[in-house]
Amino acid sequence: MEKKLLAVRRCRGFVHVLLVAFIGVGGAAAVGQALQLGDRAPDVAGQPWINSGPLTMQGLRGRVVLVEFWTHG
Repeated sequence: MEKKLLAVRRCRGFVHVLLVAFIGVGGAAAVGQALQLGDRAPDVAGQPWINSGPLTMQGLRGRVVLVEFWTHG
């Protein structure tokens, strides 16, 4: 029983170390890519658009734009 408890604690500690490492790396990556107030938004890039030509920031200037982000997971 004591060996099992030690194994669980060791595994839990390892998971905590990995979690802290991933949070630190993710935070450092986000800081380098952040836009500052007043910066121009980057052009929209990605998959082809359905029922529309390619969109550009210049083409959207002066229009109301709704941006929706989601993830599957």
